[in-house]
Formats: sequence, C-alpha cells, structure tokens
Amino acid sequence: MSTPVLTFFNNKGGVGKTSLIYHLAWMFAMLRKRVVIIDLDPQANLTAAFLDENKIEAIWGQENNGSTIYQCIKPLMGVGDIAEPVLQNIATDLYLLPGDVNLSGFEDALSAEWPNSMGDKNLYRPLRILTAFWQVMQMAANKVQADIVLVDIGPNLGAINRSVLIATDYVAIPLGADLFSLQGLKNLGPTLRSWKNLWKKRLDNWADSSEKKSFQDFHLPDGNMQAIGYLCQQHSVRLDRPVQAYDKWVQRIPAVYRESVLDEPAVSDMRQEDDPYCLATIKHYRSLIPMAQEHRKPIFNLTSADGAIGSHSGAVQDAKKDFRQLAIKIAKQIGIDI
Repeated sequence: MSTPVLTFFNNKGGVGKTSLIYHLAWMFAMLRKRVVIIDLDPQANLTAAFLDENKIEAIWGQENNGSTIYQCIKPLMGVGDIAEPVLQNIATDLYLLPGDVNLSGFEDALSAEWPNSMGDKNLYRPLRILTAFWQVMQMAANKVQADIVLVDIGPNLGAINRSVLIATDYVAIPLGADLFSLQGLKNLGPTLRSWKNLWKKRLDNWADSSEKKSFQDFHLPDGNMQAIGYLCQQHSVRLDRPVQAYDKWVQRIPAVYRESVLDEPAVSDMRQEDDPYCLATIKHYRSLIPMAQEHRKPIFNLTSADGAIGSHSGAVQDAKKDFRQLAIKIAKQIGIDI
C-alpha cells in the first residue's frame, strides 16, 4: 500500500505556496503525523526554508547518491537505477528530501520518454524514468513509515511537473487575489484532466504488454490527481488599489474552480468565503514572516525570546489555530485520522 502524496500546485507563481507547505509540514508533525517533504521545485526554495546555506552547500557539494531528489534519479540518466533517498530529519516526525538546482536537467529525459511509453515494446525503461519521482517518494515514505508525503513544485506545466502530478494522489491549489491566478486556474484544470487521461492510456498500455510478466515487482502510480480544494492568499491592501479591486477577482474563484478544475457547472452567487471547496484564506502575518525566517522556524513556534511579544504573541497563537484547523481539514479530505 502506497503512502498518499499531496502536491501543492499552481502554474502561476507568487501565491505563497512554499511558505504554505513549510508551515503545514510542521503542523502535521506537531499533530503526530509523520511527514516526508519532497522539494521538486528546481529553485529549491523549500529546502532553503528548512536548511541553512552551509548545510545545503555541503549536501550539493558532496553529490552523494540519494542526498537530493536529483541525486536519487541521476543514475537513471546513465545505466544505473534509482538511488535510495537520504532524508534530513528536521524534527520529530518531520523529514525532508532536499531539492537540487540540477533537477532541471532531468526535464529533457522526461520529455523524450513520454512518447516512448506508448510504444509496442521496451516500455519498462520509459515508464521507470517517468515514474522515478513516485518511486523515490514511496521509498522515502517507507523508510520512515510516513503518514503523508507533501510535495512542492515550480509554477509551470513542463515535463517535470507532469511526472510529479502523475505521482500525486491529491492536489491543493494555492491562489492569489488577481487576474493572473484566475487565468492560471483556467489553464490548470484542463491540463490536469489531460495528463490524467494520457497517463491512464499508458497504464493500459503497460497492462497489455508482454513485458509486465518480467517485472512483477514494478508498480506504477494511479495518477489520480484528485483536486481537494483551493487556498486563497489574503490580499495586502495598497493605497492605490482599493479592496474592491481584489474582491472582484476573489469572488470569481468559486465559479472558475468548478468549471475549469472540477468540470462542473458554476453555482450562482457562491462567494469565496462560503465556498466548501475553499480550504482556507491564508493570512499574511506580516512582520511574523521575516522573524520566523530569521529563527528558521514556523511562525506559530515563535516565542518571546524570538521577539514575538505584545501583539505579535497574539498573532502567533492565531497562526497556530489557523494552521491546525487547515491541517485537520486537509487530513479529513485525504483520509488521514487526526
């Protein structure tokens, strides 16, 4: 039985995705759920949130097998096989497989093997490469008996992200209060459905192939990509842009989400704050963010010794409550008991 994989994805950047995953990972661990975080964004921003630069430089410089997601799949680009992932134990029940800027070099291999996986023969290698991320995720989860795998990916619709989504059971979509997030949502839904259908054809192709009997222990992901909802980033009010300008885009999200992602009719007069598909509105927490980054901890773990005093202390407790509610809501959506 595989460990559930939850990927946070929007092909529009700047929506607070990495910070969201970072805080949810900590909260799941605090709720005594064992978490493995996989950083599959070649920019490796999530890795930088968990590890300091000296540690990252040491990991990247040594280039040991399995030390990063790239070092896990790098042997596949030659004549080797997937390397055992080496996880960083961040805290109790919290593990990270670091990202790697070199990961972008795997994009071409994934693109090349996509058509090859629909051939009449020699399917094992293309499918092994296309599902390498899933294989690594499950190896990492099995290594520590994880309850959930959380995945961060970059804001694009390229071959790397296609292979990540193939490996994904559940998708959560972070959004901003702007036209660009809305347009990204319109593009994302049809793309997910297309990838899901194309992967189903490849699963059927493998099931009918003569090679399958020779690789009894070779398992493939289902590629469910089930959308569990969206998270709306709270807008920061600017003097030259009134609240109504943001609200205009926010209130269009429920309809676009249903039409583009769920392929369902829009519900008339459904406001974002009443939408059951809205998992949460993520607050800015303003000055708490740089304070938390400085001390390399989530905002809800800040203490008076870190400078969280006065109104900041109250905001820390609010953040803890908000992320706890969100983690419990997501866990319920994906069948994890808390």
